[in-house]
Amino acid sequence: MFQLNNLITAGKYFLVISGELLALFIGISFLIALLQEFITEETIQKYLSKPQKWLGNILGATLGAVTPFCSCSTIPILVGLLNGGAPFGAAMSFLISSPLLNPVILTLFLTMMGWKFTILYGIMIFIASVFIGALWERMGLASTYKNVRIQFGCCEGTEKTEGPLNNKEKVRRAGMQTWGLFIQVLPYLIIGAGIGSFIYGFVPEEFIIKVAGPGNLFAIPVAAAIGVPMYIRVETMIPIGTVLLSKGMSLGAIMALIIGGAGASIPELTLLASIFKPKLVATFTVTILAVAILSGFIFQILQPTL
Repeated sequence: MFQLNNLITAGKYFLVISGELLALFIGISFLIALLQEFITEETIQKYLSKPQKWLGNILGATLGAVTPFCSCSTIPILVGLLNGGAPFGAAMSFLISSPLLNPVILTLFLTMMGWKFTILYGIMIFIASVFIGALWERMGLASTYKNVRIQFGCCEGTEKTEGPLNNKEKVRRAGMQTWGLFIQVLPYLIIGAGIGSFIYGFVPEEFIIKVAGPGNLFAIPVAAAIGVPMYIRVETMIPIGTVLLSKGMSLGAIMALIIGGAGASIPELTLLASIFKPKLVATFTVTILAVAILSGFIFQILQPTL
């Protein structure tokens, strides 16, 4: 009877959480796809190619937060920015913010974690993106770029069109892009909801607290180190993290895992290795690990107020 009750509890949680995630994802993704119809690659290059230093980094981080969500789009756009004359630091700010900041992620966080958490997360990642881009440029890492050529449009649901588009065509393209992205991300959302539901129904709170609770000083760095080599999307981890938090896992460990996993996945590192020398790839990995650990400790300290 106990197992049956747990199964029913997990099943109910899965239906509720997956429904909320899918509805939010489709709605916000469509709005952002419409926005992307007006923010073209040429527009990004135009603004980031201006000579201002910190302003370029701020623009890079901002544009990274409202442009494609997957590595296969981010890396080609990054190549286009660099080949088009955008400052290296601004392009790196774009690279850092793109997988960790977008309206879908922020909306999911807002719905499941609250507005204080979401604001803190957004501000921290944005500042980190701006600062890291400027730091890497000052370190002379621009010389690690191999000056390669990569074609755009690798994500599903995108298509190339000759000539200007009217508003109806832009809406249709936005719908196609949303559908393509939805099909791509759907397995991750379902997996995340499924794992979260299993933890919610079957994993004892005592076990979570013992392994990754606030009393375990090593939980945050271990979670960050585990997250970096994992191929994990923020959309997958949000429902899992919400359940782990309710079960007693420290907020710092959850954030270290999310930022480490989403910020430096194996596929993204592989793509980066094809366009940059090993020095940049190593710096990128160490930086994401450091940001994940630092963010984890900050969230851990501020957890009582969130």
